[in-house]
Amino acid sequence: MSKLRIGFVGGGGMGQMAHLSNYAVLQDLCEVVALAEARPQSAKLVAQRYGVPEVYGSHLELLTHAKVDAIVAPQQYRNHPAIIPDILRAGIPVFTEKPLCLTAEAGRELVRIGEETGTLHMIGYHKRSDPAMESAKSVVDEWKSSGQYGRLRSIRVSMPPGDWVAGADAPLGVNEPYPVITPEPGPSDYTDEQTRALDTFVNYYIHQVNAIRFFLGENYKLTFGDRAGLLLVGESESGVTVSLEMASYHTSREWHEQVLVSFEKGYVNVDLPAPLVRQQAGKLTIYKDNPDLAPPELIQPIMPNVSAMRNQARNFIAAVKGERPAPCTSKEALEDLILARSYIDFMSRTYGG
Repeated sequence: MSKLRIGFVGGGGMGQMAHLSNYAVLQDLCEVVALAEARPQSAKLVAQRYGVPEVYGSHLELLTHAKVDAIVAPQQYRNHPAIIPDILRAGIPVFTEKPLCLTAEAGRELVRIGEETGTLHMIGYHKRSDPAMESAKSVVDEWKSSGQYGRLRSIRVSMPPGDWVAGADAPLGVNEPYPVITPEPGPSDYTDEQTRALDTFVNYYIHQVNAIRFFLGENYKLTFGDRAGLLLVGESESGVTVSLEMASYHTSREWHEQVLVSFEKGYVNVDLPAPLVRQQAGKLTIYKDNPDLAPPELIQPIMPNVSAMRNQARNFIAAVKGERPAPCTSKEALEDLILARSYIDFMSRTYGG
């Protein structure tokens, strides 16, 4: 397999800014040959801008008529249960944005269909593809294996609200209504208020829930959430303490997101850029303090000028070709929804609502 023939199902804001603009320039690896977009005027504008030769009105039309090796489907996550099963049953590898969907129940069904058909479903946790995160993961895994810096003690993630767009260009489009798709409902035993709380949590913080598991290499469970909804605390299967600090403050011009992985004799820290920043990786800091090996030192490697979104596109292409595993598949992403449900259940049970 040389160049992949990529089809897009959805050409809205995130579809253009986070995905289509990146795949379109990877001309040595792929070509975007088809776009399914229900808004005809917007579809024409986007196809002309990115040189997409075939345009269809729905994902079903694309599946019927286009010859594609893989599909990127940047849909709202509550649309996934209505659209993604058709793609999986067609046996075409598919990429979707995070999270897998809204509920663990619908997520289990998406995982089941993917496993039944043997079809790759990669979830867009783009932070895993940030060069700084990839480098940090390598260091963390090496330290866990060698034991030279002691045991892994804790993982702390902090992400207050801020300027996540970072000056990105506005997407193309006209004032056309989106097609009516019945969104995935909340859990059958949830009130409307609980469903809103779950929807808000997975929309804003599922990336960070997933990043914790990325470095742990294992699952973890919730142990505490504070009344104000600022702090989530958990413990991994092997006893590592994890925490997620949410909206403790707000930034109007910058993006502050940090992952701190602490060992007994050092730490690995990543400061991440805004999600839509153009070709900028995170900043990696490594602190080593084992006097038996060497004097304490602080290392800050220089990362390449590649954004997580661009690298994520490369990783999906590589996964479709079988060159390396996808950074995160639907089966692992399901665990994020299970954790999210446990958090909302805990908050409702403990503080009401």
